Amino acid sequence: MFTMTADQAAEVPSDAGQSPVQLLEQRVGAGWKTLAQARRLALETRTKLADALAGISSSDLSIVAFGSLARDEFTPGSDVDWTLLIDGIADAHHFDLTQEIRGVVAALGMKQPGREGQFGAMTFSHELVHLIGGQDDTNSNTTRRILLLLESVALGQGAAHERVITGTLSRYLLEERTFARGSKPINVPRFLLNDFARYWRTMAVDFAYKSRTRHGKGSALRNLKLRMSRKLIFVSGLLSCFSCQLGMARVGGHAGCPGREEECVICLRAFMGRKPLDIFAQTALYLAEKNPAKAAQIFAFAEKAVTAYDKFLAILADTHKRERLDNLAQADIDSDPLFVEARAISHEFRDGIDGFFFDGDADLAKLTRHYGVF
Repeated sequence: MFTMTADQAAEVPSDAGQSPVQLLEQRVGAGWKTLAQARRLALETRTKLADALAGISSSDLSIVAFGSLARDEFTPGSDVDWTLLIDGIADAHHFDLTQEIRGVVAALGMKQPGREGQFGAMTFSHELVHLIGGQDDTNSNTTRRILLLLESVALGQGAAHERVITGTLSRYLLEERTFARGSKPINVPRFLLNDFARYWRTMAVDFAYKSRTRHGKGSALRNLKLRMSRKLIFVSGLLSCFSCQLGMARVGGHAGCPGREEECVICLRAFMGRKPLDIFAQTALYLAEKNPAKAAQIFAFAEKAVTAYDKFLAILADTHKRERLDNLAQADIDSDPLFVEARAISHEFRDGIDGFFFDGDADLAKLTRHYGVF
């Protein structure tokens, strides 16, 4: 395992500056107001939490946020999903720290993590880094690992957070020797991609399980999140895995070049350090510049997807609509006007994503057919 230097870590995108989503918004002449509001609220909330929790994190401990708060999609009524990530010696005092964090979140009037139990407690780095696959890699462990890679952000000191991410990526990339050594003509990290795909399918299966065990309670809102935010996570994972072959690596050329094993991890970490929607927007901007003849089509699909996502967040930002969807009885879902409207928005998002992957850039379409389907 290795860690980034200070200079390398500094190249991972931060909250400062103009995001790829904002650049795409300007390029296509859109007005994604809800996304902008959600981004501001997420930054304000993370800053408030980091200030209130100062002194808890250390070189071995990071307080890590997930979910809409980490993705810059925070709206009124959103949960604050967090974990105390421990990358050091186990200490009985760590449990007390989780209670302290829970108390701070409550004192600030913010919603605690959901009842699934994935967040709001301790997470140990050993399980994330070493238990990839096999019978000991539980759904909970897989969820924490994939979300750590695709949508997490440290609140306060982030040394442990950064070490665990680079250590986890090292497992995926350096153990797939054909990728790390660049010994194949197409460089896609299949070990990592397959775990992203496994997580996406697990979420779909778990949706059916939760609907049954909870007698349909909350099914409408979970259904929409599966169609939108959960799908977006998978989209960002696929694009991250394709970024090397498409030439979007931070270091020039394709990742997987001979003699660049550790640099592969640094390149991919830098790309995945963006928010999921920013990864999608950054890819759209890059592919359009690379392929001017298809730029209009690429931008059209991207605009359709992101506009639908903005509409989706607008529904979540309306506390009355959010509560209505959360409490909607399963028997009433298909006939409820609000759910019908939201489902139509999810179809717009789906169509934009499908077109973007299959009908825009030819290289992306080829990678999607070869690695995203079979």
